Amino acid sequence: MEGIQVSTEIAGSRNHISVIKVGGYIDTTTSSELERALDSLLKQGRFFIIVDLGNVDYISSAGWGIFISEIKSIRENGGDLKLVRMVPDVYEIFELLEFHHILDVYDTIDEAINKFEMLEAAGKPVAKEITLPKEEKAEPAPAEAPVEPAVATTAPLGQKEEAAQPQVNPADSPLPEKIKMIVKENPHYGAYKIKKELNTAKYGFTKVGWFAVRAELNKLNLKSRNQRLEFAG
Repeated sequence: MEGIQVSTEIAGSRNHISVIKVGGYIDTTTSSELERALDSLLKQGRFFIIVDLGNVDYISSAGWGIFISEIKSIRENGGDLKLVRMVPDVYEIFELLEFHHILDVYDTIDEAINKFEMLEAAGKPVAKEITLPKEEKAEPAPAEAPVEPAVATTAPLGQKEEAAQPQVNPADSPLPEKIKMIVKENPHYGAYKIKKELNTAKYGFTKVGWFAVRAELNKLNLKSRNQRLEFAG
């Protein structure tokens, strides 16, 4: 059995979008076939490209290098390259390498096609600007005002002190709260590991799909690793 299978299809309302479907694994021995398919499209002047990775189990640095090396040329020609249907293990590496700052990812081919066509219809640039994460310089902390010693107060007789707030049981919390708890404790966890953590006794064996976890992270503005680290403090 071959290590990689590559095929190309045409999509879009004007047949101007190319979909490269890949199966198997992409490493140093197989990446050349994907590179040939991509180069063939660029030579034809086709710069609206979607790469379907739904049947790809593994991508090495050589495979990621193909996408990163070609993206600048594609965008200079007014196009873009979008990745779709990554399996959890592949997405974990993609996120760990922080390539989400460079490449757009979608759950389905139709979503990527719609994004291309919506931007075109609105007359907006098809590609996003490449922005790599920058180190933020820490600002000096403002001088703290002197803190006056706290004065002990006693509740009047006959008045009960307020009861301590009850502890929140993670297993009884709604899904967004569970995800925030996990991110707070493990900000380095990606969507796949969060999904696995949810399905433990601590979180009431909550079974939810990987795509659903990604969607919730997006709603909570916790989709990127940097966002999760900032949230966890």
